[in-house]
Amino acid sequence: MPASLITSKGQTTIPKKIREYLHLQPGDRVDFVVDERGRVVLEPATLDVKELEGILHRPGMKAVSTEGMKKAIKERFKRK
Repeated sequence: MPASLITSKGQTTIPKKIREYLHLQPGDRVDFVVDERGRVVLEPATLDVKELEGILHRPGMKAVSTEGMKKAIKERFKRK
């Protein structure tokens, strides 16, 4: 199991095997999520292109503000 040390500043390096598994690149953001069992899960803070399906405007659909979109994205990542 890959492991990492915590520095005095609270920093750590994500092991290469984990970065590769999560397809993380320099500059990518990650989320730390506490699950229902109290475990902390590391997740890429990126959207899969498949999750964008159906978000384009359709007749009768109300327009959403940029702030509304940001809020929806934040809520989506809270549920993972």
